[in-house]
Amino acid sequence: MSNKEQTMQQLIAMSHWLGEESRGFAILGEGNTSGKIGDDSFYVKASGAQLSNISERGIVEVSFSKVLDMLDGPALTDAEIKARLKAATLNNDGGPAPSIETLFHAYLLSLPGVNFIGHTHPISVNSITCSSGWKQFTSGRLFPDEIVCCGIAPVYIDYTDPGVTLARTIKESVESYVKQYGERPKSVLMQNHGLIAVGGTVSEVQSITAMWDKTAKVLAGTFQFGGPNYMTAEAVDRIYTRPDELDRKKLIEGLNRE
Repeated sequence: MSNKEQTMQQLIAMSHWLGEESRGFAILGEGNTSGKIGDDSFYVKASGAQLSNISERGIVEVSFSKVLDMLDGPALTDAEIKARLKAATLNNDGGPAPSIETLFHAYLLSLPGVNFIGHTHPISVNSITCSSGWKQFTSGRLFPDEIVCCGIAPVYIDYTDPGVTLARTIKESVESYVKQYGERPKSVLMQNHGLIAVGGTVSEVQSITAMWDKTAKVLAGTFQFGGPNYMTAEAVDRIYTRPDELDRKKLIEGLNRE
């Protein structure tokens, strides 16, 4: 099986998993996913496709350079964005258009070690990101598995219009995150919008999404008993750098599988 075929099959399987209705991560046409083919192109969900039942016909191959070029320069109108995204598609004559959020997928997939992106609207997570205290409530880590799967901290994005504006905001925020923490983020929380899981493997994207779902539910539950008791910075750093936890992280992300 070629790399393109393997990436396509992995992306379809991941999309079905994220879109499974019983999980509450995405319903109807919500969310989008992508997978890196190589340095020149990537696959991304087509606009209007549904994660739960997506097939190859609902996935579009897109040029990295043509999409990334849209992140620089003056603002673009909706019509210009649509036309340029269509022009960036490859081997897709008369086919569906890529998602409007293809732009942030292109940027995140260009980061070192990133091969798959899963953007969802989990009910549990959006219960928090749609609240007035969403940054405050997610500012601390609650338990070790959250740290292992979701990273030392998320990137925070205030509500931003999807498309070029959102992609540019994510790029700026991720660059600031890398300067602060010395590594790429594993997750992005977007106010009144949802979650982006950034992974090297399908397993990493799925583990980030599932653990954020658990984290959001645990956080909500803490308010029944006096509110969250966040771990100390020292405890968080210890979990994040422990050799046994690093090994467990690799297993969860599928990096130790033969």
